[in-house]
Amino acid sequence: MSAHQAHRFGTDCIHAGQSPDPTTGAIMTPVYLTSTYVQSSPGVFKDGYDYARSKNPTRTALESNIAALEHGRHGLVFSSGLAAMDCVLHQLRAGDHIVLSDDVYGGSFRQLDKVFRHLLLETTRVDMTSLQAIEAAIRPNTRIVWLETPSNPMLKIIDIAGVRAIVDRAAAKSAPPGGVRDIGLGPLGSPLQNPLLVADNTFASPAIQNPLQLGAHIAMHSCTKYIGGHSDLVAGALITDDDDLAARLRFVQNAVGAVPSAMDCFLMLRSTKTLHVRMQRHCENAMAIARWLTRHPKIEKVIYPGLESHPQHALARKQMKPSWESAPGADSAFGGMISCIVKGGLDPTRRMLERVKLFSLAESLGGVESLIEHPAIMTHASLPAEARAALGIADGLVRLSVGIEDARDLIADLDVALA
Repeated sequence: MSAHQAHRFGTDCIHAGQSPDPTTGAIMTPVYLTSTYVQSSPGVFKDGYDYARSKNPTRTALESNIAALEHGRHGLVFSSGLAAMDCVLHQLRAGDHIVLSDDVYGGSFRQLDKVFRHLLLETTRVDMTSLQAIEAAIRPNTRIVWLETPSNPMLKIIDIAGVRAIVDRAAAKSAPPGGVRDIGLGPLGSPLQNPLLVADNTFASPAIQNPLQLGAHIAMHSCTKYIGGHSDLVAGALITDDDDLAARLRFVQNAVGAVPSAMDCFLMLRSTKTLHVRMQRHCENAMAIARWLTRHPKIEKVIYPGLESHPQHALARKQMKPSWESAPGADSAFGGMISCIVKGGLDPTRRMLERVKLFSLAESLGGVESLIEHPAIMTHASLPAEARAALGIADGLVRLSVGIEDARDLIADLDVALA
């Protein structure tokens, strides 16, 4: 059991970072709707609470909770997953190089390609299922290796421990002679000296995968998805074990100010309490639906890490572990996301998407209700058409976020839509 986790995962979901309110005994963490805090003397305030952008007690509880779920020492939450990504990218300087998953989320690509273009950052996109390709992409100025596993939407599984070994070899080669120059920017004064491995764990959630334990320097989440779990909030998170890195990240979190409201923090704390039981049902339902889709005559291909046909199935079995007590032999869990290709291209795919009833045609994922979407038109439209084609994001590709309804009803819904 991790040194950062006093209890098992399901217990930490409900209790980590949270204690009954000392004033009233309320079992739920209060929503501290305040923008500022009274000081007893100029500059004298309680436990670091001077202004709500910097610190809020509801947010403090949430950050402690999420850190425990990812087996980390430091958790930081943000107003969106892209705000969390922005915080990491603000650690870079002009000319720094990033190695990026080839099928990274379209919004992540857009932030690098459009928003941070003024920093003249260099970006290399590679198929990260190949460790050799990653190692070949590393340069002396590489400062971040950014991966998603499972990736979006092709559900590639990337070997986090294997990538960390590559990053460590690069760090050993890139130690600057004579140290680095501090340019007087507080925690950001010194540039990053070694590459950081950042793992976007959104598709797996902490319930079935823990990137820090596999070697990542930072685990990142769009909390809008499985951590929020109820399609009613937008948020993001970063978790790290590195004290110096946490100080740099927290400096930007406060200075830029893209933090969630106290109410959103309260809603996330409500949601993490059921993360372990929700993820168990997501995984069970997705496995049942993936196996059913493989037998359907109108489906050309099914992509799901739990299927033996998935090219990284063995790695998924090794890397993605259920936090709940599973049945004998069921020692892996593969998430609630499925991609599949409908035969015939765009027209039959569009008809199928227009006919579903229980599956709602909408972007996002990870909620208790099932969603379905068309990556080429919806979530990955910001990728150039040639890039989508190279990744296999075809006109017939559909992405399913399998919810926690009865799997039999979800299968019946898909069956009617495909008929």
